[in-house]
Amino acid sequence: MNGLRATVTAPIAVSLGDPAGIGPEIVAKAWSLRKVHGLPDFVAVGDARAVTRVWDGPIAPISDLTDAAHYFPDALPILTVEDAGDIVPGVPDVEGARCALHSLELAAGLVRSGAARALVTGPVSKSQLYAIGFTHPGQTEFVAERCGIAGENAVMMLAGPSLRVVPITTHVPLADVPALLSIDLIVAKGRATARGLTRNFGIDAPRLAFAGLNPHAGESGAIGREEIELIEPAIAQLRAEGIDATGPFAADTLFHGRARLRYDAALCCYHDQALIPIKTLHFDEGVNITLGLPIVRTSPDHGTAFGIAGRNQAEPGAMIAAIAMAGDAADRRARAAA
Repeated sequence: MNGLRATVTAPIAVSLGDPAGIGPEIVAKAWSLRKVHGLPDFVAVGDARAVTRVWDGPIAPISDLTDAAHYFPDALPILTVEDAGDIVPGVPDVEGARCALHSLELAAGLVRSGAARALVTGPVSKSQLYAIGFTHPGQTEFVAERCGIAGENAVMMLAGPSLRVVPITTHVPLADVPALLSIDLIVAKGRATARGLTRNFGIDAPRLAFAGLNPHAGESGAIGREEIELIEPAIAQLRAEGIDATGPFAADTLFHGRARLRYDAALCCYHDQALIPIKTLHFDEGVNITLGLPIVRTSPDHGTAFGIAGRNQAEPGAMIAAIAMAGDAADRRARAAA
């Protein structure tokens, strides 16, 4: 693991995301519901004004993470990064994007050093980040790079109470997906998913189900050969390594209630194939958890929602679930390492 091992008393670091988005609001609401949901101690990382613009609850600006536990019972501890400029909820700008990026980098560094025991990332605006030179597809890839992990070994899993999904390819044009799929990529994602299910969820013998790329999983090659030439050989290799991998299955039959009982995670060929079912089933409680990292990292499975920022309409359920999942995974890793 990079850096020092975090103690069980270390807080979770929560980057606020874009200060003009709903991140500050849902982090504050999560703190206000901390007792209801039994949330572990956490500290917000970002510009404190982003919180006070949208919430009138108690905050405690801190400069030392060790102070978080003292203030957490009575106020939301906030480790201030910098002045994000004129913060207007719902109106993103490059100053806010810089603050979001610096908050993410600081929060990730705190976890890597062991000062915090898990990372939760608030939603960011990729278009604003790209405007300031951000070159990663998303926060997942940024955090993986900071942890020294190759992109193919970091897996974005979306998890809810009844479904976990992994998109094998992520934020790429749909037209590019067939060329990006390979046996090596599918095997790497399968391995990382199996390890992550054991490390973060305590599943000793994970069951992986793979979706086909084409309708009806290619219909035995009649309407596509990716299943025969890529997915089936990858599954065979994973099974030879002792991983319980099955498929490829037609994606339209993979997500109903009975089917979900047969696997612990479904691996899908492209972004929407994975995210449509998880968001349909668990829109307000879905969590993005990055597998394959030396640290625990989660995020609510939604965006900045600039359209409702500052209106007290944002639902904190996914942020609450992300903090709870981060705490559970960090505890499980700590017990395994003891």
